[in-house]
Amino acid sequence: MTAATASTGEDAPLELRPPDTVMRLARMGSFHQTRISFMRSLLRRIAAENWRLTRARFDLDGDGYGTAVYRVDLPAGCCSLVAFSDELSPDERTDRVIAEKWDATFALVDGEPGDEDIARLRANVPKQEAGHVSAHELVLSRANKSVRLFGHVVDCLANGWQPSMDDIVRVGYLMRTTAVYGNGKFGLSDLENTFAGGLFNRPFEAELFTVYVIREFTLDLVEHIAAARKPDRAVRLAPDRRRALGIGNSTGLGMAPFLTFHPALIHRWMLARETAIARVLALAEAAPEKRGAFLALLARAIDHVREWSTQDARQAARTARLQDELRGLIAELTGGSADLLSGASPWRRLLDKVEAEGSLELQELTLSLMMEPYGELVDDLADQMTDPEQGRLDPAMSLAGLKAAIERNYGWALDIDFNAPEAQHFFWYRSAEKEEPRLGERSAEPGAELETRIGVARDAAALHDLLSTGAWEPDESVAAFLLCEPQWRHMVKRVQLAGRTPYGEIRDNLLADGCLPIDILRCKLSFFGAIKFDPKSDRWTRITMYQGAPGFAELDRENADGWAFPVFTEAGDLHP
Repeated sequence: MTAATASTGEDAPLELRPPDTVMRLARMGSFHQTRISFMRSLLRRIAAENWRLTRARFDLDGDGYGTAVYRVDLPAGCCSLVAFSDELSPDERTDRVIAEKWDATFALVDGEPGDEDIARLRANVPKQEAGHVSAHELVLSRANKSVRLFGHVVDCLANGWQPSMDDIVRVGYLMRTTAVYGNGKFGLSDLENTFAGGLFNRPFEAELFTVYVIREFTLDLVEHIAAARKPDRAVRLAPDRRRALGIGNSTGLGMAPFLTFHPALIHRWMLARETAIARVLALAEAAPEKRGAFLALLARAIDHVREWSTQDARQAARTARLQDELRGLIAELTGGSADLLSGASPWRRLLDKVEAEGSLELQELTLSLMMEPYGELVDDLADQMTDPEQGRLDPAMSLAGLKAAIERNYGWALDIDFNAPEAQHFFWYRSAEKEEPRLGERSAEPGAELETRIGVARDAAALHDLLSTGAWEPDESVAAFLLCEPQWRHMVKRVQLAGRTPYGEIRDNLLADGCLPIDILRCKLSFFGAIKFDPKSDRWTRITMYQGAPGFAELDRENADGWAFPVFTEAGDLHP
């Protein structure tokens, strides 16, 4: 496979967008969810396999404090979400990782816990990092109530009426998770063990399933509190209100290093996405029903973007432009350019059009919308997003071969002048006090000697410079080189891996003055299936998960995919 082709079972190699186009921060920071995003593929799996949820325990007092257990039966067995709801004073509520108390804490458990298990979890799960969990627990999480919406929804239901849809859409969730841990963190089941159990088999599937069941708990919780407050008047949430309420999340710099620390996995994600795009672009024609489905989704996307609320000036400007561009595009496709989708190679021609005329937001959203009518063509790629790559170092490789590999795969890095102060403006490190990744300014803050290995572009260029000095013979082996220069082991291994994983590297300088970490966060969150990115700075964002998704009780094969780009209010109903 080259950077621009893929062998994925098609009769002929597909032409993929090159990594130099895709793996740029500005474009990655414009990604939207797709059919193969993890939440989407998870709900298809739940519906196809007919998973069943039972509220096995709901021991909550009138204020909603106590313990709940949700059991889920799968073909491969069962698991349970154990939820602990506790009183939290306003001064204790924070989204920061370093918080010590939360409104609710959760553990996803393999099997169904007994009384002794629940007692053990009650003593530890509310402490999160400070507690003790075991390999029987798959995921650990915590969440806080939305100050803007949770109490309001309870008041409405208790008094017998439904909360207004525009209030719900503006916030989008009743609770916001501040962390969802898995893969061996704090003693949890590691990924190999979790996958071996057979319940989950895709990246972040256990974590995102936990969030989906947390959503069920939050909806049950507001109804329970409302009924306890005014049992004679309280009503349950209407189905459209339930679907409009997702789960919020606050994501900061802690997520950003993931995309640089796991190049082989990121390559698999990107390759699957780009292959899905390429399969659609390669179609010689679009059937009338496919064209109709796309135009309906395009119209829906206009209203979806209208409901995308953010106070961030940069994102608000991008969102406003996107809405105008979408209106213009649908006007053209139903007017003067109505024959574009009915002609030859319609999707390729459409992409050429938006690339020539539109923003990155429009280009990437158009690609997401193109995939939607073609589930039969792209959905299988969701099973190709795990990482089989071991990344073993090849000690026999010659230094001439290593140097050539850098030039071939990191030419973009060699073009950067790292002697310029702006090229090394930032350094990434982990704060000992806050236990979170941080960005420091190299010229103004101490600690650069403790920086983490995020500067891949700089390291690739420095290794190339060293190999170009003549101090080493070109036919010398990597093994001999690393015996004398062991500090380069990580970069040598990365260079060798890059030849097999062309989509594994972000092709920008993450140390540069203009680096925006929010672009990295949005890229990863789009693969999760998040929507309505609401940046609070260029280093952290709020998102909404599962908004519009059917709940467990109504989920089936027919609606498992119908919730993409959800819309809940009529045009003009949502207050500015």
